[in-house]
Amino acid sequence: DKPGKIYTRHGGFIDNVDQFDSKFFGIAPREVEAMDPQQRLLLEVSWEALENAGIQPDHLNNTPTGIFVGIGQNDYGQLELTGEDEKIKVYSGTGNGFCFAAGRISYFLGTQGPSISIDTACSSSLVTVNMACQSLRNGESNLALAGGVQLMLTPKITIFLSRSRALSPDGKCKTFSDDANGYGRGEGCGMVVLKRLSDAIADGDNVLAIIRQTAVNHDGKTSGLTVPNGKAQETLINKILKDANIDPLDVGYIEAHGTGTSLGDPIEIEAINKIFGKGRMVDNPLYVGSVKSNIGHLEPAAGIASLIKVVLSLQHKKIPSSLHCQNLNSLIPWEKMPIKVVGKTIDWKSINGKRIAGISSFGLSGTNAHVLIEESPLDVN
Repeated sequence: DKPGKIYTRHGGFIDNVDQFDSKFFGIAPREVEAMDPQQRLLLEVSWEALENAGIQPDHLNNTPTGIFVGIGQNDYGQLELTGEDEKIKVYSGTGNGFCFAAGRISYFLGTQGPSISIDTACSSSLVTVNMACQSLRNGESNLALAGGVQLMLTPKITIFLSRSRALSPDGKCKTFSDDANGYGRGEGCGMVVLKRLSDAIADGDNVLAIIRQTAVNHDGKTSGLTVPNGKAQETLINKILKDANIDPLDVGYIEAHGTGTSLGDPIEIEAINKIFGKGRMVDNPLYVGSVKSNIGHLEPAAGIASLIKVVLSLQHKKIPSSLHCQNLNSLIPWEKMPIKVVGKTIDWKSINGKRIAGISSFGLSGTNAHVLIEESPLDVN
């Protein structure tokens, strides 16, 4: 409780975030010095995403390609813009403003679709997927890059989270565990390339998965600004299932928000059970897990990390284990629910010939996002 102190010395960090090939991206070293490493990571990962998709970045010039970025930490900007006013550089603003995180990608690629940076706290990057899908559906974009980034370059946010008692002292997210005592912070960056399925098929793209539906809502009035609302979560997921015409019993896995808190985990599982537990047999349980137990909570980039995990799981037809859950949360009546935490890596069995998953990302700000995703049909690949 001592002001200015933290009670954990653990986190998931990326090596060499100070290194950047400025010449490759055509940015002068003088400008890079004032540029948030989060912007640098976004450029690198966006390029890699396009390469993995088999898309030549220089072919996107003057195209309606949308760029949607979730970003929430401004550590580098605080270092760059605080102190003596005389030391503020000509590139300090463009190097650290959130709007330039998306704008710089659009500028580098020469794209002319929407270019938006958003901050809804922990749900930011999954909200970008929702926005990208909407942009594709209404014809605003023909291609979209969506994702998020998180780096921890100063202790200030960790001090705030320590004061809020949000963090696990040992830095581990013990999602759905009786030992859950907060979350561990992590760094990361992820971007995905999205197209309308009909366009992807026509272009001969390698379709890794299909997003069936997305939606976003807010918790509204609860007992506190940062207190989750299970009813709002339930409403959100029910809407997606209805819009996608998906039977809840056809969903085999939920990638939960699952921060590993005594308050949030039971609320989330109760909402999941109300939706997916009805009529489900114990011998055909709904599996749940959270990538936060594996790599930490990436905050603005958490949702895209969850999405990438599920896509990889669909490709390999296996669901990896959620860690640090030896003893299930005793506040959750597991024996009355047809729900199982993935304690070890399992084969992902299809239901009615399909593998479908839901992905949740709930922001500390109260903004909730959910994505329904299905494996790519064999005839597409």
